Amino acid sequence: MPADLSTTNILLGIMAVVSVLEALVVVGIGIAGWMMYKRVMELFDGLEQRHLVPLRTKVDAILADVKGVTEKVKEETERVDYAIRSTIDRVDDTADRVKANMRHKTSRMVGFVRGVRAAIEGLLQSRHQPPAGAAGRI
Repeated sequence: MPADLSTTNILLGIMAVVSVLEALVVVGIGIAGWMMYKRVMELFDGLEQRHLVPLRTKVDAILADVKGVTEKVKEETERVDYAIRSTIDRVDDTADRVKANMRHKTSRMVGFVRGVRAAIEGLLQSRHQPPAGAAGRI
């Protein structure tokens, strides 16, 4: 049988044309994808410029306000803490002075009362005890 290569050549030609068409389709899909990517990026840039930049500016301003308020609260807290500590120190000092003054003023009175008590006890004991010579006479 003689070899007829015309059918094979036709099939190879069809396959080459299909391969070229596939390559063109892949290149077309690549170009279309690149164009879509460009459009989406332009859309995102537009959204960022219209919405995100003003929103970020507002958020940054709010955060700056919060930072200022936090610093102010911290300063006021330290000031109140200092005022409370100094007041407590003054109260402690005043209590110590009052205690010392009361001890000083009452120590004389307590000494006087103890002396009077000792004198009364001495008088009362001398009345209840018999004379020293009376115990030996019985």
